[in-house]
Amino acid sequence: MNVQQLCDPETIRELLGKNGFRFSKSMGQNFLIDPSVPLRIAEEAGIAAHTGVLEVGPGIGCLTSCLAPWAGKVVCVELDEALRPILAETLSEYGNVEVVYGDVLKTDLPGLAEEKFPGLRPVVCANLPYNITSPVITAFLEAGCFETVTVMVQKEVARRMAARPGTADYSAFSVLVQWYAKAQLLFDVPPHCFMPAPKVTSSVIRLEKQSSPPAEVLDEALFFRTVRAAFGQRRKTLANALAAGFGELTKEQIAAAIDSCGFDARIRGEALSIPDFAGLTDMLAKFKEM
Repeated sequence: MNVQQLCDPETIRELLGKNGFRFSKSMGQNFLIDPSVPLRIAEEAGIAAHTGVLEVGPGIGCLTSCLAPWAGKVVCVELDEALRPILAETLSEYGNVEVVYGDVLKTDLPGLAEEKFPGLRPVVCANLPYNITSPVITAFLEAGCFETVTVMVQKEVARRMAARPGTADYSAFSVLVQWYAKAQLLFDVPPHCFMPAPKVTSSVIRLEKQSSPPAEVLDEALFFRTVRAAFGQRRKTLANALAAGFGELTKEQIAAAIDSCGFDARIRGEALSIPDFAGLTDMLAKFKEM
């Protein structure tokens, strides 16, 4: 089936009805009914014949039907077994599409990319279920094997991924995403484009893998621990937030580390850039060794 059919509400109702399918709130299922949206997502993702596309949560296959004509191969990971007969029907004409049933968060992503996309450029393109957005984005980035990740997520989550220091949306998740990738907000998708209509606006964002992190750091695990601590208590100063997250250091040591980086004693974590966090991490490491 083509994207026009798969985004037609009557076709969707017919497909779901004859297969006894019920929408699952727990799985965050919302199917697109505006064909221009999946077409634009596929276009913005830069899909081509040399591309191997991982799609998560294909639904009934509307985005898949846009990816398959352009991609070398599309592999869809779907958790809901109830969609098996529907996807078998809607994607039957696409010989380069494979559906894998399972939990993407329990999947060996580098292994899957190596097995399914030999000789192809691995990317992710998906309309992600809202309930797994942050952990699955983290998994995509930490896997290190995807050149780009183009996904539709809740608008507020997309804004956090692209947020700059000193803004209300800037968070530990912003730092994690931007450590691995360059984030570009593409376009918003209003609730009326879905069935059933969600209560929030969605956004499409593209994450492009960085060849190297935007700063050098001696201990990457300590870097992310520092970031989590800094944002763990946003209303507190950086010094107090770090004191709560680094029980092995005294308040005096933490204050000295902050001062050694040239930061004001009253600064909050949300004001620090990634290079700032990297410098602070290395300074904290020195005090930990004392």
